[in-house]
Amino acid sequence: MAKKFISKAEAAKKLKVSERVIQEMIATNVFESKLVGKNVKIDEDSLNEWLENLNETEEKMLALKRVICHFEEYMRPENIFLDFTAENKYDAIRILSEKAKELKLVRDARWLYEVVVAREELVSTAIGNGVALLHPRHLHPSKIKAPSILFGRSSEPVDFDAPDNKPVNIFFMLLLHNDKQHLFSLSYISRLVMNQDILKGLTEAKDAQEIHQLLTVIPEQT
Repeated sequence: MAKKFISKAEAAKKLKVSERVIQEMIATNVFESKLVGKNVKIDEDSLNEWLENLNETEEKMLALKRVICHFEEYMRPENIFLDFTAENKYDAIRILSEKAKELKLVRDARWLYEVVVAREELVSTAIGNGVALLHPRHLHPSKIKAPSILFGRSSEPVDFDAPDNKPVNIFFMLLLHNDKQHLFSLSYISRLVMNQDILKGLTEAKDAQEIHQLLTVIPEQT
């Protein structure tokens, strides 16, 4: 029987990961592939055989890659803004709200600012160690064009009524459509920033690509 070759997109859909992960797997010869014209194609039988013979460690690694790829749907490199100047917590919220408008994630920056501030007035979204997880009190899928997360880092930390009384200079703004997305993202980010090496990297990274990599790599300990 002739071998059936599938595209990277088809393989990504089958494994529920991104094409970037498939490319990495091709580069390390996880399964058979060949060049067809200008495109790399994957031997489907080889992929199925690999999938059926995963050991426990490989299964856990694949599951983690799927989680990271899911997060990447919301946290894109263009959503990262570094070293802006904010005078206080409200100024930081305003700046990120305007960035969301610039990215066409919301139609109205003023609306976003007001709903995030309203949530902040109830209890601070700062979680300690210089990090805040900004979000509206209620989900607004009709107001938010695409489920997204913004990352912002201010050049100087600002007071945010954090539980550890430390000022904040790392901000995540969660703009999501439903509880499942919201809880998944809160859990994912919270676990990441508990890793002191990742937190240090987010503070010291020189560009958006470095930040994105820190947020979407497989951490050794979280």
